[in-house]
Amino acid sequence: MFELRKSFERGFANHGWLKARHSFSFANYYDPEQMGFRDLRVINQDIVAPSTGFGTHPHNDMEILTYIVSGAIRHKDSMGNDYVIEAGEIQTMSAGTGVRHSEFNASEKDHLELLQIWILSDKAGHAPSYDQKKFSREDKLNQFKLVAGSYSDTAPLKIHQDVKMFASILEEKKELDYKLEPDRYGWLQLIRGDLSVTITKNEDSRQVTLEPGDGIKLDQGTMITVNALSEAEFIFFDLN
Repeated sequence: MFELRKSFERGFANHGWLKARHSFSFANYYDPEQMGFRDLRVINQDIVAPSTGFGTHPHNDMEILTYIVSGAIRHKDSMGNDYVIEAGEIQTMSAGTGVRHSEFNASEKDHLELLQIWILSDKAGHAPSYDQKKFSREDKLNQFKLVAGSYSDTAPLKIHQDVKMFASILEEKKELDYKLEPDRYGWLQLIRGDLSVTITKNEDSRQVTLEPGDGIKLDQGTMITVNALSEAEFIFFDLN
C-alpha cells in the first residue's frame, strides 16, 4: 500500500561545496532497491555553497525539474538560455536530443538549497526545451497546486511524460485529500515542517508521520489525507 523512505536512509554525499541527499541511486550512491519509482528517477536535495555549482555537463532524453527552496541559481545552457531562478520558482528542462548546461549558486554569500528532480522522457529524440515559472506562497497555500505535467494537461510547466507534479504549503492543522486513480501511483516528498499522512486502500487505513526529507511511495488507487502538524511544504507526484 505504501513505503516510507526516511530522510536518514537516503544516500549522502559531501563534496565540500555541495552536500546532497539522494532518495534514489545517483552518482556514487547505489542501492539496487532504490533505483527510482515508476518514471521518477532522481530526487536530490542539494545544498550548494556560495559562488559554486555544477559546471557545464550534458544530458539527453530526460525531463529535469529544479525546485528552488532557498537562495537563487544561475542557469546557462547550449540553447542560449541564461537566467537566474529564485526561491519559489520551478525550472523545467527537456534534454531531448541533447543539451549542455551549468547551474551555479547566484549568491556570493548565501547557501542555495534546491530539489533536483529527473523524470524519464516518454520517448527518445524530443527537441530540447526550457521554461521557468514563479509560484507564490498564495498559489500553493492549502491546496495541491499543479505545477508541471504532460503536454496534454493544463499544467503551467510542460514535460514529456504522463506525470503530474504538485506543490503545496499547508498551514498548521490544515488538511488535504488526494485520491489516486486505480492505475496511478504516487510519491510525496516533504521539504519542511511535519505531516501526518493517513493512507487508505480497500478499507485498510494506516497512518505515518513525516519529517523534513522523508518521502512516501504510494500504491495504485491509494487515498491520502495529509494533515499539517506544523506548517509544511511538500511536493507530490501522480505517476503512471
